[in-house]
Amino acid sequence: MNREMVGITVVSRDRKGIVATITNFVFTRGGNIENMNQNVVQGLFGMYVEASFQNLNIDSFDADLHQIATEEELDVNIYHTSSTQKNIAVLVTKERHCLDAILDAAATDGLHGKIAIVIGTQSTLQPHAEKAGIPFFVIPERDQGKAESQILALCKQYKVDLIVLARYMRILTPNLVWRYPRRIINIHPSLLPAFPGAYAYQQAFERGTKIVGVTSHYVTENLDQGPIILQESFHVDPTDTLDSIKARGQRLEAQTLTNAVKLHLNNSLEVHWRKVHIKKE
Repeated sequence: MNREMVGITVVSRDRKGIVATITNFVFTRGGNIENMNQNVVQGLFGMYVEASFQNLNIDSFDADLHQIATEEELDVNIYHTSSTQKNIAVLVTKERHCLDAILDAAATDGLHGKIAIVIGTQSTLQPHAEKAGIPFFVIPERDQGKAESQILALCKQYKVDLIVLARYMRILTPNLVWRYPRRIINIHPSLLPAFPGAYAYQQAFERGTKIVGVTSHYVTENLDQGPIILQESFHVDPTDTLDSIKARGQRLEAQTLTNAVKLHLNNSLEVHWRKVHIKKE
């Protein structure tokens, strides 16, 4: 028998009965719930269910669940792990190093996925995406809630499976994060949380840090506290300047983020109790 893993996200206004509605649907379809979590922030309810099924009729399952979502006024998204084509949205601001590394990996068939769109807060990196033949969309909206409405619409239009934050200098809200659980990957410099913020390398340099590193992680509603995928570092030489440390750090950011994306797309990552485990070959 074929075993199908299905991820279901639910976002709606908070009210009673939502959990029962979704779990009962899974059980009546013969599903076994492997993982489930839920949260409420300022009246917004978010839920993620991961369930396994034997010989699932995907089309019927999806249609019936979407019908329930319409009746119950729920925003439901369904993710099938058996899907062979993984579409990627890359979110950027103005720093190019991470975007360039991911574009290079895609161009050399180094990713088991397709970069479907690049979304920027400004047009600085538009030529990089368009040179690679990838649509670039600018969303300059300063209100993050309104910006995310546009981002979500684009992700739905391009059937995005994974969101990559390639030095995207905005804080995501739960409204977006809950729709892509364990499917948003971010990168940070200087082995957070030691040196947070936009000036992490400057802080590390001023404090005389002897080791500088980067952290890639899945994004949760708790800023920069999601499950860690990879961490890499380098030793600081006494002759290093702030500029040289930043340059070395940015190269490492690009490499580590790209490696984390590859692991995700290869289905090599599992999350247990907020820890990421890399599957052995």
